[in-house]
Amino acid sequence: MLRRTTSVLLAVALWILASPVFSEGNAEAGRDKAETCLGCHGIKGYFNVYPTYHVPKLGGQGAKYIQTALKAYQRGTRQHLTMHANAENLSDQDIADIAAFLENY
Repeated sequence: MLRRTTSVLLAVALWILASPVFSEGNAEAGRDKAETCLGCHGIKGYFNVYPTYHVPKLGGQGAKYIQTALKAYQRGTRQHLTMHANAENLSDQDIADIAAFLENY
C-alpha cells in the first residue's frame, strides 16, 4: 500500500512539475518588448528570403499559445534558429508581456 501511495504521489509531483506555468502578462509592457517580433510577424504577407516560407502573423493568437511556443524555442524543443536566438534571453515575465500584447494586436 505504501509503495502504491508513493508511486501515485511521485506521478502527481512529476505531472505538476512538467505542466507549463503561464504568467499574467502586461500588454502595455509587452508593446515595447514585442518590437522585434513585429519586424517579421507583424507584416502582412511577409516571406523570409532563405529559407523561403510564410511567416505566421501572431496578432490575435492566444497568449497561452504564444507563451508555450516561446518557451519551447528557448528550450530548443521547437526548432528554428532565429526564434531560438530571439527567445533564449527572455524572462518568463517578458514572454508573458509579449504574449499579452500580441493576443490583442
